[in-house]
Amino acid sequence: MKIGELARAAQTQVETIRYYEREGLLPQAPRSDGNYRIYGPVHVERLAFIRHCRSLDMTLGEIRVLLRFKDAPQAQCGEVNVLLDEHIGHVTTRIRELRQLERQLKALRDQCRTPRDAAHCGILNELSVPRT
Repeated sequence: MKIGELARAAQTQVETIRYYEREGLLPQAPRSDGNYRIYGPVHVERLAFIRHCRSLDMTLGEIRVLLRFKDAPQAQCGEVNVLLDEHIGHVTTRIRELRQLERQLKALRDQCRTPRDAAHCGILNELSVPRT
């Protein structure tokens, strides 16, 4: 299949596929006589794996590590467990930061309970105060 077909099969943009190729996440596809890349089931599977990892907010570096293990099925996966534990820690930190952000936004929203002219908007006025 050509890149457009792969994009449809994997529900991924063509530009994303090319990016993953440049980053070395997708293996080189052989070329046809007309110099078109010809993708196969291995590309579809690998792209699905990458997209699943990205949906879990994994970085390209983390995905590279996971792909290294996926490409070495006899290797022990202890490092995979460590990687996932670290990623869970990052997610936990991010959730805590997002909750703090939510509290800040709610406090900001409380500055303007009723609509009024912009010159007297509590939200706009609060945003104008330098943070300490």
